[in-house]
Amino acid sequence: MGAVTDRDEGLHKSVGAVGLGFAIITEVIGAGIFSLPAAIYLYAGHASFAAYVVCALAFGTIVLCFAESASRVATSGGAYGYVTVAFGELAGLIIGVLLWLGAVLAFGSIASAFADGIISFFPMLKFPFSRELILVSTMFVFVLINIKGVKEAASFVSITTFIKVIPLVIFVFVGFWGIYFGGHHATQVANRPVEDFGRALLLAIFAFSGMETPLAISGEVKNPNRSIPLALFWGMGFIVILYLGIQYAAEGLLGHALIDSKTPLADGMAKISPILAGLLLFAATFSRLIWLSADTMGAPRFLFALSRDGMLPKVFSKLHPVNGTPIVAIIFHVSVGTILAISGTFEQLAILSGMASAAIYLFVCASTFALVRKNVATRGEPLNFKGIIPIAIIGFVAMAVSICFSTAADIIGFLVVLSASVAYYFLSRMAK
Repeated sequence: MGAVTDRDEGLHKSVGAVGLGFAIITEVIGAGIFSLPAAIYLYAGHASFAAYVVCALAFGTIVLCFAESASRVATSGGAYGYVTVAFGELAGLIIGVLLWLGAVLAFGSIASAFADGIISFFPMLKFPFSRELILVSTMFVFVLINIKGVKEAASFVSITTFIKVIPLVIFVFVGFWGIYFGGHHATQVANRPVEDFGRALLLAIFAFSGMETPLAISGEVKNPNRSIPLALFWGMGFIVILYLGIQYAAEGLLGHALIDSKTPLADGMAKISPILAGLLLFAATFSRLIWLSADTMGAPRFLFALSRDGMLPKVFSKLHPVNGTPIVAIIFHVSVGTILAISGTFEQLAILSGMASAAIYLFVCASTFALVRKNVATRGEPLNFKGIIPIAIIGFVAMAVSICFSTAADIIGFLVVLSASVAYYFLSRMAK
C-alpha cells in the first residue's frame, strides 16, 4: 500500500468533515435542481415523489460503498484510488479518465451557462467578447483561491454553499406555507399519469450524482477514515431531504402547470411573492458559480493522482512550494474547461457524462466488495459497515440496470473512451 501513501506526499491535510460535506452538497446540488421538478413530473407524473424515494434508496447503497471504500483507501483521486488498489492500474486509469472527463465536460457546460446567465441579468455587460471576459476573469479568481490552499478553497466553498442553499430552503418552507396556509395550492391536482418511470429514475440519478469529484481531495482530509464517511452521510442526507421538499412544494404550487414550466421554482414562488421569484432566478446563476468553485477544488486532483502514479506526465503532480497544492493540474483543468465553455464544442461530448457517472459508481461498488474481502486498510481503522457486501452487490446491480436505460450513443461513447484508455495504457507502458 506504499504507493497510496506516496501519492499524497507533500499535500496539506487540512480539510475536515464539515468542509468536505459542504463541497459534496454544492457539487451535487447544481443549477439543474431549479428546473428538474418539471422534468421529473413530465415522466413520472403523480409518482414523481416516489421516483426520488426509489432513487434515494438505490443511491444510498452507492453512498455507503463510497464511505466504506474511502475509509479504507483515503487518497487523492477518491474513486480512482479505490479502484486502483482493488483491481490494478488499468482499471484505475479507466476510472481516472472517466472521472476527469466527466468533470471537465460538466465544467465547460456549467461555465457557459453561468456566463449567459450573468449577461441576461445585466444586459449592459453585453458587448463584444464580454462573455469570454466574464469566463476568463471568474475562472482566474478560482485558480488563485485554489492555488492558495485547499483549506482556503474548502472555506470558500463552505461559506458560498450556505448562501447558495438558502433560496432553496426558503422555497421549501414558503412553498409549504403557501400550500397549507396561504391558499396557494394548485387548483389542478398534480395527478398526471406515469409515462416513463425509468426515464424519471435516470433524471433523479443524475440529480444525485457528483459526490465523486469532491472526494478527489481525500488525500488532504484530516482523519479521513472517519471524516469522509461523516461528510458523505450528512451531506447526502441533507440533499435527499431538500430534493423531496422541493418536488413536493413545486407540484403543490403549480399542479399540471408544472409540466410546461421552464423555471418551476421561480414560477411556483411567483404565486406567493414576485420578489422571492426573482431571488430564485438569480440563485440559479449563483448556484452555477459555486458549483464551479467546488469542481475546481476537486477535479484537478484526478490529474494529480494519475500523474503521481505515472499514468500522466509528471508535470501534473507538481505542487506549489509553499501551499502544497497541485498548481499545474489546477491551471490545466480550469483552462480546458474555460476553452470548452468559450468554444461550445463540449456539447458534442456531453452525452458521455451520464454513462460515465453510472460506470464510475458501478466500479466503486465492485471495488468495495474487493477491498472488504481483501481487508484493505491504508489509513487507520476502516468503517467496517455491517452488511456492506450485499449492499455493494445491490448497488452494482442498480447501476448496471441504469446503464441499460442508456441510448446506443451513450454506450458507443463509453466504449470509445474505454478503448482509448486501454490503448493509451499499453502504449505508455511499451514506451517505458
